[in-house]
Amino acid sequence: MKFGTSGLRGLSEDLKGRAPALFATAFGRYLLLDSGLAQAGDAILIGPDYRDSSPEIATNCTDPHVSLGVDVQDCGTAPTPALALYDLQQKAGCLMVTSSHIPADRNDVKFHRPTGEIKADEAAITAAATALDGAGFAFAPRGTRTQEDSSECLTTLRERNAHTLPAGALAGLKVGVYRHSTIARDLLVDLLMHFGATVVPFGRSETFVPVDTEASCHETIAKLTDAARQHGLDAIVLADGDGDRPIVADETGTPLLGDVLGLIAANFLGATLVVTPVTSNSGIEAADSFSVIRTRVGCPFVISGMQKAIVSGDHNVAGFQANGGVLTASGFDINGHTLRARPTRDCFVPLLATLFLAASRRQPVSVISDSWELPFAVADRFEDFPVETSARLMAHLRSGSSNLATLLDPIGKVGSVSDIDGLRLTLGDRRTIHFRPFSNAPEIRCNVEAEGEAAAAALLGFGLQRINCWVETN
Repeated sequence: MKFGTSGLRGLSEDLKGRAPALFATAFGRYLLLDSGLAQAGDAILIGPDYRDSSPEIATNCTDPHVSLGVDVQDCGTAPTPALALYDLQQKAGCLMVTSSHIPADRNDVKFHRPTGEIKADEAAITAAATALDGAGFAFAPRGTRTQEDSSECLTTLRERNAHTLPAGALAGLKVGVYRHSTIARDLLVDLLMHFGATVVPFGRSETFVPVDTEASCHETIAKLTDAARQHGLDAIVLADGDGDRPIVADETGTPLLGDVLGLIAANFLGATLVVTPVTSNSGIEAADSFSVIRTRVGCPFVISGMQKAIVSGDHNVAGFQANGGVLTASGFDINGHTLRARPTRDCFVPLLATLFLAASRRQPVSVISDSWELPFAVADRFEDFPVETSARLMAHLRSGSSNLATLLDPIGKVGSVSDIDGLRLTLGDRRTIHFRPFSNAPEIRCNVEAEGEAAAAALLGFGLQRINCWVETN
């Protein structure tokens, strides 16, 4: 077990056992003893997503905190944005059991301290877990879990978003909500109705459905296009498993780029500085008047970039990722209300801002999307791709420019290389191809950009084929 970009990640079967209890104990001791961020009697919030393994993992994380004298509050199945917002409001630590868009055979425990995500604290927590393990940490699972009322946690998030738009702002829009197994499904329906939209919920699932907001699978897109056609929808919205990453699909059921959602949200908020990872669209810098800072991929790196900007004296600071999730490091005055800073990924602001723009301009969502004129971006991935193989591939490509040239020779010459996270290669004609392996999961992504859909699809196919060819010959 080890921390990934955001949380302790592993196979669901492994996380059902001793490991989460060990790390939960280490986290609790870190809060109470090492960091001084908490004291006995303080609250720890816990919530699981809808995957089968999450309730048991949440149970195994509960007892260690109870034994340390912490007041554990089980918030039930509340979206990560709700749990994180309630966490900041209550000045409590929290644990969210979710692996977001990853298939159900894997899971995560995401730890938040009372002031936000724990990225800088992971080494200390890991060291504490290692010490506990070496001392013979005993694991005695209780096997049952008493779920408390999650309404207060959900109400906090609903109230945050209830004044984001003017009353009746979405009247006249017919919006589908693909509910699948996201924790955010009921709140999405509620908020859209609150703002006057005609809502058509569909696709609720009692088993977990992995929905990747960065690389929608063919099955998901087919569901969206079928629903758009069947119900005559103006748009469709949905979120990933824990409700912190959005998808907005246009009137044909075609998903918008996450970068477009981020751009719309940043303009809606009035941001003057945006922090975003290297995987976000290369056209962002030219798309508007705000300054842009690029980071490694992952919410904690965006948060760190935003915090550094605030310390440097910047104001109106927001962040977003290519998956569409939006974060705020500043408070923003919206619709006569202050949207407080919350440096945790959120799906609701970009969804509402995009629908509001379509409603206020009286334009189809597809027209709104096209108006940004970003390079066309598309992504795909190889699953069950060993981490060791990814490491060998990256080492090979980094070992010399000739290796990169050989890989890409059939389609063009490399103009520039970014090594911030994986390898992002810009070709002489400004097309980009980005190979990014996961360090903590058997997966490698290929993200590409080109001037049109056909060119992007061809480049993506080439990138995947070249990865596969290298594996077969090495």
